[in-house]
Amino acid sequence: MKHTKQVTYILIAMFLLSQIVGLFVLNGYVDKEKSILEGKVIFKDLPFHQERPEIEESTSVFWLVIAVLIGTGIALLLFKYNLHLLWKAWFFIAVWICITFATYAFVSETIALFVGLFFAIFKVIKPNFYIHNLGELFVYAGIAVIIVPIMNIFSGIVMLVLISLYDYWAVFKSKHMVSLVKSQEKTKVFAGLLIPYSIKSKISNKSNQVSDKNVLKTSKNQNATQSDNSEIAILGGGDIAFALLFAGIVFKYYGFLPSLLIPLFSTIAISYLLFKGQKGKFYPAMPFISIGCLVGYGIVYSMF
Repeated sequence: MKHTKQVTYILIAMFLLSQIVGLFVLNGYVDKEKSILEGKVIFKDLPFHQERPEIEESTSVFWLVIAVLIGTGIALLLFKYNLHLLWKAWFFIAVWICITFATYAFVSETIALFVGLFFAIFKVIKPNFYIHNLGELFVYAGIAVIIVPIMNIFSGIVMLVLISLYDYWAVFKSKHMVSLVKSQEKTKVFAGLLIPYSIKSKISNKSNQVSDKNVLKTSKNQNATQSDNSEIAILGGGDIAFALLFAGIVFKYYGFLPSLLIPLFSTIAISYLLFKGQKGKFYPAMPFISIGCLVGYGIVYSMF
């Protein structure tokens, strides 16, 4: 098992919750009147008159993959030259925008803007694992409301295949994804879920909890014991985002309830990896998640 049972269960629950929250956010973006008139799901506009990219749904995946590669390249350069302040500024803006877009599904533009700013401040300037993980539940929903409307089932499947191949290569071959994760840990600004091994003591005994700064640090010793308060379990943001994007695409074409099968099977897939993985090793999660997503879609396609 890659982590302790308790931490593993929390990671699994947070992953599933992020998918469900994302689908609820997407549902909040549906323009009900236009959808009924046109006989298909129509999403309302983004806040502050922001426009989604005007590209063909069938080719949108290639633009998405290019954007991922460029973004990864920029991040690697920032860490290579120790431009940590620029990384934090970039992360701050991204979190602010994504959470603003996500919460706009339920509140006004102004309130959404301040909610996004709140999370951006506490995730970057004064990090603690409670605010960090709560914000992560909405960050990827914000990405989904931008990208899901410009994708279709074909582009979604191609996305899963390409990202899975890239993830495998980036972890096992070039290993630059491992370097990227470690670099993010050093800056205490990480895109993804962070669950400290000391979570039990933090909940049951507040007087003995570790400081917030230590929560966002990973033990330098990969062989540290599971009781080491500085050790954390992580799940990359890309793993959450791409699973949600595919679930959102299924929601777009099949509706809310059928789309829940995608998070169900992607969660089963990530659970298998977490239970079978070895402690201290890095694994590409997307090949497993993609298989779960495609199995879920197969069931949706056959039933609906």
